[in-house]
Amino acid sequence: MRHERKGLNVMGEDERLETLRAFLKDTRRKEFDFSTTDQNRGVPPPPIEKPCRPGARRIDLPASDQWTGIGDMDLKQAIGERRSVRSFSDAPLSLEELAFLLWSTQGVRGKVAGAHALRVVPSAGCRHALETYLAVLNVNGLQKGVYRYLPLSHQLVLEFLDEGLAPRMVEAALGQPYPGKAAATFIWTAVPYRMEWRYGEVAHKVIALDAGHVCQNLYLACEVIGAGTCAIAAYDQERLDELLGLDGKEEFTIYLAPVGKV
Repeated sequence: MRHERKGLNVMGEDERLETLRAFLKDTRRKEFDFSTTDQNRGVPPPPIEKPCRPGARRIDLPASDQWTGIGDMDLKQAIGERRSVRSFSDAPLSLEELAFLLWSTQGVRGKVAGAHALRVVPSAGCRHALETYLAVLNVNGLQKGVYRYLPLSHQLVLEFLDEGLAPRMVEAALGQPYPGKAAATFIWTAVPYRMEWRYGEVAHKVIALDAGHVCQNLYLACEVIGAGTCAIAAYDQERLDELLGLDGKEEFTIYLAPVGKV
């Protein structure tokens, strides 16, 4: 049913909305010829983790058997207490706590088999088209700067140091202050070809769904360590991509979430 909208070209507006809403549907799957995907054409899969720059500094993270400071929380309690938090204390995150949050959102479980790496979050076709960057402002043992998580080795790689990172993050978040006051902000980027390799033109909706799975795990993991987070989907795309050194085409930001102690 077409709704009357005063002062608008109703037909043109409805067509535009229909195009935008089509992203949420799965009708394209019935039309797309999956034999044309790179996977079905025999093209080798892309790397399941973005390679590091030669000589980049890597930082080992505490493994799960070293998490002596991570307590237990009943899942029912964690789900029931989950909420968005936009105000953080000045207390830092420990490296152990950060390692737990990273493992909870993108950790690898089991052996890596070819183009697949089973993780603690679900992903369409086990493609995991996301990378995790961290804007670190207050984490014990880490200097202020941007890091990237390496799930396969459970390490961080330093992208760059930046003492002025807090205001840059606020600007990139369209003036929202939380990323400038958080201990660390999780920034998830998409590498679309990882999913396109298998699903072609049907890939993009499931990348967005995957990001939702990851962020919900972050919310629940934050409850365990007495921290909080707030998912952010409103940001300056070009500014944040530029800050991270992304090309905005083969890799770009899709979601972020500042984290700090409550």
